[in-house]
Amino acid sequence: MQYPNFEKKEKMGRGRIEIKKIENVNSRQVTFSKRRNGLMKKARELSILCDAEVALIIFSSTGKAYDFSSGCY
Repeated sequence: MQYPNFEKKEKMGRGRIEIKKIENVNSRQVTFSKRRNGLMKKARELSILCDAEVALIIFSSTGKAYDFSSGCY
């Protein structure tokens, strides 16, 4: 009876991206929006999980401000 080959297989996952400025303006804006939302979600999770007061201010390349605060500031 033959047994399957149980060699260590590479797992599929997210690849690393090179950290550099995104030249395409539309792609850059989409990436900014997605990452901004992800960062705000992480800030909210941190405040809930650790009972911490968290404040976050993000400025876009056009100067628009986005903010999050978990407490009354």
